[in-house]
Amino acid sequence: MFNHPPSGDGSELGRRLREIRSWRQLTLRAAAQLSGISYTYLGQIERGEKPVNNRRVLEALAKTLRVAPTELTGAPYPPTDPVGSDAHAALDAIESVLTEWLPGEIPDDLPPRPWALAAAETDRLTTVLRPRSDYAGQGEILPLLIRDLLFHVHSEHRYSALEALMTAYYAAGNVAARLGKRQLTYVAGERVRAAAELLGQPEWLAVSAWVRAQFLSAASRRRQYDLAMASVEFPGARLESRGMSHLTAAMAAAAQGDGSTARAHLDDADRMAREVSPTSSWGMGTLNFSPANVGIWRVAIGTELGDGGKIAEIARTVEWQRMPISRQGAFWMDLGRGLLQDRQTRENGLRALLQAETLTPQQVRVNPFVREAVSDQLRRARRDAGGRELRGLAWRVGVAPIG
Repeated sequence: MFNHPPSGDGSELGRRLREIRSWRQLTLRAAAQLSGISYTYLGQIERGEKPVNNRRVLEALAKTLRVAPTELTGAPYPPTDPVGSDAHAALDAIESVLTEWLPGEIPDDLPPRPWALAAAETDRLTTVLRPRSDYAGQGEILPLLIRDLLFHVHSEHRYSALEALMTAYYAAGNVAARLGKRQLTYVAGERVRAAAELLGQPEWLAVSAWVRAQFLSAASRRRQYDLAMASVEFPGARLESRGMSHLTAAMAAAAQGDGSTARAHLDDADRMAREVSPTSSWGMGTLNFSPANVGIWRVAIGTELGDGGKIAEIARTVEWQRMPISRQGAFWMDLGRGLLQDRQTRENGLRALLQAETLTPQQVRVNPFVREAVSDQLRRARRDAGGRELRGLAWRVGVAPIG
């Protein structure tokens, strides 16, 4: 039996917001002013009448109330199915392997598996599990794989093991972030940096600089932007990591409401992507840099900036089929969220979210902005006689009881 909110009225985030605001002894008007949003909008959020559909508003409210954004969203969310339960169950083992051993240390609790098996598991991680956003599958193999790689750093496979270790640490941080354990993401980012320092190759040190910026996320968008710009100029950086740094800078700017700066970085990334060989697979265990991925980021940032139905025009130019399934799922997820912002495209928005869920169910079901969007649509559907597909999606993302 899995737990769900007692009702699908879309008020869970609003209820938390109201409770924390009252605890901080802030009036509705004062909280709105400090967050840079209107008094009316904040009241609608608290009553569950309007969703929080972008990072800027969520992070501004969290900063005003002096809490982490996850305190408002309620992450990590209770799993809604056995696969989600397995993914959450793996977080303790991931935390153990991230905190017990540093790169360069040799675990003394288990003997290592042969290098051939560790290499095969790394390949499975990068070519099967990560491309499918299979958080449960990654959580199952990462703890033992990281231990194996820590051993093999001290073998004749040192350099390959260190590259694989960076990839594994990055995957662990990404899983932790998606499942709402942001503190583990920061630890994973530090482990990526430590492994890169042992490797000592400028191009991988540059990747670790980008990872630090990427994993900082909601903690400080201004600092994230500065770190992303530093990683763009990191000595010895390849185009792949420089381009990904521009994308991170674009999202950091968008999350601060600076659309012109965000779009400028998207354009810089696009120019770099067109210089990268289409057959290049460098860094694919960590990076997915290509013109198609830049297009997917354009859709995500358009959604962040509230472009609404205009995002459909951007989406038509994106060759999303060229990307791994995880990025395809992200494309449809952000497109769906964007289309839901415009009354005339809401039906297409729901279809896009359902397509995203078909491709990457775990990615969709733990996304806080999907939950907000679905809650908002469920509220509208009750007024406008919505359909079974919406109610089913609401159940699967955990914002409504079944039936």
